[in-house]
Amino acid sequence: MADLTTTPATLPRRAFSGRLVPAGSIAGLCIVVVVAGPYFLDSYTVNILVRSFLYAATALTVDILWGYAGILTFGQAAFFGIGAYAAGITFTYMDFSPQTAVLALLAGLAFSAVVACITGWISFFHGASPLYVAIVTLALPIILVQVLYSGGTFTGSSSGLVGYNTFDLSVEAWFTICGIGLVVLTTAAWFFVNSDFGRLLIAIRENEQRCTYLGINAPRAKILLMVVMAMIASVAGYAYAGYTVVVAPEIGSFVFGTELVMWVALGGRGTLIGPVLGTIAIDVISAYLSGNLPYVWKLIIGSIFVLVIVALPQGIVPVLKTGLRRLWSAATRRGAAPCVAVPALIEAPEGRRAGTGSDAPALNVADLACSYGSLKVLEGVAFRALGSELLGIIGPNGAGKTTLMRCLSDGYERTGGTVAVFGHAIARTPPQCVVGLGIGRSFQTTSLFETLTVAESLRLARYRLDRTRMLSHAPTLALPDSARRVITATGLDRQLAIECRHLSHGMKRALELAMVLALEPSVLLLDEPTAGLTKPERTLIGSILVDLVQREGLCTLIIEHDLDFVREISTRIIVLHQGKVLLDGSVAEVVGSELVRTIYAGGAHQELAT
Repeated sequence: MADLTTTPATLPRRAFSGRLVPAGSIAGLCIVVVVAGPYFLDSYTVNILVRSFLYAATALTVDILWGYAGILTFGQAAFFGIGAYAAGITFTYMDFSPQTAVLALLAGLAFSAVVACITGWISFFHGASPLYVAIVTLALPIILVQVLYSGGTFTGSSSGLVGYNTFDLSVEAWFTICGIGLVVLTTAAWFFVNSDFGRLLIAIRENEQRCTYLGINAPRAKILLMVVMAMIASVAGYAYAGYTVVVAPEIGSFVFGTELVMWVALGGRGTLIGPVLGTIAIDVISAYLSGNLPYVWKLIIGSIFVLVIVALPQGIVPVLKTGLRRLWSAATRRGAAPCVAVPALIEAPEGRRAGTGSDAPALNVADLACSYGSLKVLEGVAFRALGSELLGIIGPNGAGKTTLMRCLSDGYERTGGTVAVFGHAIARTPPQCVVGLGIGRSFQTTSLFETLTVAESLRLARYRLDRTRMLSHAPTLALPDSARRVITATGLDRQLAIECRHLSHGMKRALELAMVLALEPSVLLLDEPTAGLTKPERTLIGSILVDLVQREGLCTLIIEHDLDFVREISTRIIVLHQGKVLLDGSVAEVVGSELVRTIYAGGAHQELAT
């Protein structure tokens, strides 16, 4: 235990500095290239690249949404168009001045934020399918274009607005401003996606359900991300309107929105630099081809897209990165994986468990029912669970045990009855709100984040209590004593930098238990926590659970088919049969019950009776 509390935090800090220095150096080099660009490129290319930079900034927002958060969106073109039209309309009807320039920018940002917030609310409501956001954002640019067409002379209808006064800047100045802006945006995005909050986005993409049961409000996080990305796209559209002195419905259309998705796919989603370089390259190539081959250039671009998607489904940049990494390993004769910094483990502050000190039962279930149409899975289930009680829940397959766990941890699951935690009814609330009342749950099938490390997964479990950083990694990871005991007893403290997919089944089970304990719950719901474990692993988990209940007064409900295991660790047992409580009593009462023996006929009966 002492080793964990004295682990130095210098490694994470050095690792952050190790990322900051090269990232800053590359960004500085790119800025130098941008500043020198107009002196080496012809005027036509400089002119096209200004537009390409703005398109690339918008494509970057698509990549963050789609590549990192898993939100496939076609709506960024609409926000680009909103920013452009906010500038075009303001400069046309109010003329241009520093004041109107600021007003147009703020109007575009505000309108984009409102539209994005409404879009996210529609797309991510409780129970919504991931397909919803694609459909809603697919309709968004179509609706915007129809609004612009219906605006008549005010919006310029299909012809748009042109010839308004704008910023008095040369093409070279626009090139420098937009190029540096793109470099800064890309660098900030890189720090963002590699921060603690960036790991949260990946977790939501990989396993949103697990995030929800860790108390993370995934819909709110996705809506916030969508609003920020919409505002960035709006700024890019604003700059586009100021540079081109023309706005037309095409810049906010479904076609442009689809092109952005295509550019991200070609460059490689989830890479940042891929969509940026891919967008710039395709836009410049398209500009030249449209002049030299006016009738077939779209066919050529489309063919390139199809070929890349078929041959390189992950995009171009991921393949290049893999090739360069192999060449580097061969050149340096090193094939070992890079060292991954891990945070120093410290003890979390005490006394934050919900319901601590309350005299009320930890869990009070009354007349609980759950049905799916005419099928009644649970009916009239009622029991109380006290602190310092390890309540075993047994029953044959189909008795409704896992459904009971869902009803206790999700206010939307039950169709009748009440569930209260230390006197607070969970009502009709989603799982992330139920977690706030003090309930932590593990799943029948291990539910983790495959590409995140053990340390990152544990940090996510602390998100509700400790929040997270937006542009960096915290140097320490605070865990309660219960979670620390689990990871030290199982050896996970030596595997903090290992991705979850590389863990053994037993360690995955232990990690999920540690994550739930990191929530500092008052009621612990465990659905077959020892399924698939060896006898020594089951014994270890059982001793940890008994110790937690006795030392910390942690009310624990456990579903298990291993009846010997349940008998050894439980203080009380509830038997479920056909969705009803058949028996609620001590271990001795349940073991000696003829009714239970009738249900557990055959091998299970013999196992229970021994």
